[in-house]
Amino acid sequence: MPTNIVPKSSYTELFLSDRPIMDVRAPIEFGKGAFPTSSNHPLMQDEERRLVGTCYKQQGQDAAIALGHTLVAGEIKQQRVDAWATYFSANPNAYLYCFRGGLRSQLTQTWLKEAGLAIPYIEGGYKAMRQFLIDIIDTAPSVKPMMIVSGMTGSGKTDFLYKRSEAVDLEGLAHHRGSSFGRYHEPQPTQINFENSLAVALLKHQHSEAKSLLLEDESFLIGRSALPQAFYQGMQVANILVLEESREARLNRLLNEYVHKMASGYIERLGEDAGFTAFGEYLSQSITGIKKRIGGKQHDELQTLIRNALAIQQSRGDTETHLEWINILLSIYYDPMYQYQIDKKSDRVLFRGDHQAMHQWLDQKAVG
Repeated sequence: MPTNIVPKSSYTELFLSDRPIMDVRAPIEFGKGAFPTSSNHPLMQDEERRLVGTCYKQQGQDAAIALGHTLVAGEIKQQRVDAWATYFSANPNAYLYCFRGGLRSQLTQTWLKEAGLAIPYIEGGYKAMRQFLIDIIDTAPSVKPMMIVSGMTGSGKTDFLYKRSEAVDLEGLAHHRGSSFGRYHEPQPTQINFENSLAVALLKHQHSEAKSLLLEDESFLIGRSALPQAFYQGMQVANILVLEESREARLNRLLNEYVHKMASGYIERLGEDAGFTAFGEYLSQSITGIKKRIGGKQHDELQTLIRNALAIQQSRGDTETHLEWINILLSIYYDPMYQYQIDKKSDRVLFRGDHQAMHQWLDQKAVG
């Protein structure tokens, strides 16, 4: 294969090394899904791509190519080439790709060569790289044994996993805590971007020294991010480790997550008044999201407690009153739901213990 084309056999190295890659697809394509290290510097903008696509359907490839050269010419062409040159100046080891590694990649490469830059394009383009990553996810359950860290809400599963080199943080990749109060200030990734990031994380894990794959116990949906079916099914038969924590520690952790972090984040982004209002809406909407499960009466009582806690927080800066509704929420919703789920999986529970005991147990397994 010519040296100016990156072969499919290099995909593993490309993703393991976090190599920067320039995506020359149109912005609308990039927005639907791309790779963690990719940057969008399109050959054609959305409308240009639409016109060329219509021409291709009506008049064929040659006419479409001719139209593309007409639309992207002169000053417009020079601006695109200049943007590419700036990107590769900042990322001299980068490659480029389009959807299939076809005409757009080749034309971009040619124009860069005319500008004095010899940049390889990736064989197969986005489509082939995407399939490569899908295959990584689908086969992950059979590569290394999975172990699932479970535990009641607030037990610190994410904090625990953060300290384990054999862990892949599903909630971090989905940018959601996986509960009714789980959203962050920034939006979640698109489904495709979530899957691509998950695949890269799994690929790196597979090439690490870890003997097992440690994951947090998750539902099929983490917020709006869906776990790929084959991967999720693998999680459903994996051994389970139950992380135990005192109720007081759980309450304090949830107070920090739901109240302190979320309030400060909204205020930092929106200002004092608008931020606090947005924070209050976040709490109210989160309770409303589980109204059908807890019932209308309990929902209304929790909303009243939240409003009272917010008023005290705003007037005195005291957040302790929030512990009242969080405690009730654990008692009537989170804990019963967790107990129901873990009882169905009891035959898969391999170990129970607090943070220290579980770290010690896993350390012994790692060297055993």
